Amino acid sequence: MLLGALLTLSGIAVAEPDADGFTRPLEALKFNPQLNQHEFERATLVALVVNDPWEEWNRRIYHFNQRFDEWVYLPLVNGYRFVTPRVLRSGVSHFFANLGEVPNLANHLLQLEGRDALHTTTRLLLNTTLGVGGLWDPASHMGLERRAEDFGQTLGYWGAEEGPYLVLPLLGPSNLRDTGGLAFDSTVGSALNLADLSGLTARPAEYYSLMAIDRRHINDFRYGQLNTPFEYEKVRYVYTEARRLQIRE
Repeated sequence: MLLGALLTLSGIAVAEPDADGFTRPLEALKFNPQLNQHEFERATLVALVVNDPWEEWNRRIYHFNQRFDEWVYLPLVNGYRFVTPRVLRSGVSHFFANLGEVPNLANHLLQLEGRDALHTTTRLLLNTTLGVGGLWDPASHMGLERRAEDFGQTLGYWGAEEGPYLVLPLLGPSNLRDTGGLAFDSTVGSALNLADLSGLTARPAEYYSLMAIDRRHINDFRYGQLNTPFEYEKVRYVYTEARRLQIRE
């Protein structure tokens, strides 16, 4: 009360609580009396305990990725956005996403997901034909949303352990199982690459550079956006838990 009176006398207005209580949030917070400090510490420990035996090396790669992103990748992406109309950028993204339906289909089949395999086959046929080689996505407008699957999820589905956490150069967070899955998906995608039919891969440097720029363009993650000195730990935890959820779904 004394502090309030002094602020009033000095001409400084004292903020009253909003209807939702956000001006003074502590007055509106409700705590669960069943929780205690031990449970909070245990939950925090679970979030930090990740199989990361190569953490020192992973942190170096993480730092390299951050600098490469800042000095090379994002300037290229910003230049791409500046010179390329939005409709063309959208077409490029749809085109590469349509190529990704081939490994999606293979992984649906390997996981014995017949309905999802049929769903993805329908998407692939519609977008390749009506979508003019995948430049448009009419399947999504028909209610056939993309159902992404990769070989890392397939291995997890059949019980393969995730293994140690890994940070891959340029590619970012992964683990030993998912890194092997990347190799399989890349092999399947290359063997059944629909872009070969149109001769787009005849100039591989330009083709794969555009693919890399598009992938960064559609990824909203930015290093430093979490505004915390524990960004490495947060990214590691979120990736690990997200992959576990994807496998269980």
